[in-house]
Amino acid sequence: MSLPPTKKGAAPKPAGTAGSGDTRARQGGRQSALEGFGGRVLDAAAPAEQVFEHNAWDNVEWTPEAERTALEKIALQAAHPVDAGERERYSRDANVFWDQFYSNHTDNFFMDRHWLKQEFPELFKPLDGSSSANADGSRKTVFEIGCGAGNTAFPILAEDPSIFVYAADFSSTAIDVVKSSPAYDESAIKAFVYDVTSKDGIPPEIPANSVDICVCIFVLSALNPKDWDQATANIYNILKPGGVCLFRDYGRYDMAQLRFKKGRMLDENFYIRGDGTQVYFFTQEEVETRLFGKFDIVQSVVDRRLLVNRSRQLKMYRVWMQGKFRKPSSPKASENIN
Repeated sequence: MSLPPTKKGAAPKPAGTAGSGDTRARQGGRQSALEGFGGRVLDAAAPAEQVFEHNAWDNVEWTPEAERTALEKIALQAAHPVDAGERERYSRDANVFWDQFYSNHTDNFFMDRHWLKQEFPELFKPLDGSSSANADGSRKTVFEIGCGAGNTAFPILAEDPSIFVYAADFSSTAIDVVKSSPAYDESAIKAFVYDVTSKDGIPPEIPANSVDICVCIFVLSALNPKDWDQATANIYNILKPGGVCLFRDYGRYDMAQLRFKKGRMLDENFYIRGDGTQVYFFTQEEVETRLFGKFDIVQSVVDRRLLVNRSRQLKMYRVWMQGKFRKPSSPKASENIN
């Protein structure tokens, strides 16, 4: 087994490997903390035991051993996939599995994403204290897709009550959790059930071409790849011209992917967890072309880290994709896509 070839036919390193093109900020200025990421770097020539001096390292190059181990694990997973007769039901009944997930894990299970202010400052008030309203004076609107228990929506509102947040999830149980929060106030947030892959298009709660920012954090990986086009078309049609989608999700060969055992692979790089929920692991090219090919790329980053368990002498590679993708501001941008 080998890694998939690039368009030029060369075999790339795993998604966690440092290299040119991993960070692609298309506009000037610092886009997030990741633009300056990499303060604790492990020297490739350092003694092997140095890796255990810290709990985490930034921008880590994969060793030949790590790459070989990753490919061996993927090959073993591929040799023992989910039974063909079972695969379709996980997509068909996805809402059932997610309802059960949120029934088992209440809002106490999730940590609020306070790191959002560092990585996605667009969601918050300017540092100079000026108004976060749009240039025309209108209220800034944010749509969180896959809001779960509200662990993104509520921290945003706590920082800036002047904005309006739409919060939607595939799971009706998750929406019940959001609405039951003491922080839920429909003058600032509206929560509702919505399937971003819906062929009916955008939700009736939101006017077309109207939202300033869509937030997709560990959401699109839960979709069957056959539904990506519909999902991103709906996101495109929800955003106003010039609006931005903020994205963070799992990267190819992340530790979470390599931990899957036999009988969990649904398709290439697409898996079923023990609780029945699905997860896909992206490459940067897939994010830029398959998901956001109709958007302008503001930022596209591969966040690579090596986590270390010093007591057990274990090394764990984490790989995440992060990006900011803008709906074009051209006259045609107001035209919906299918």
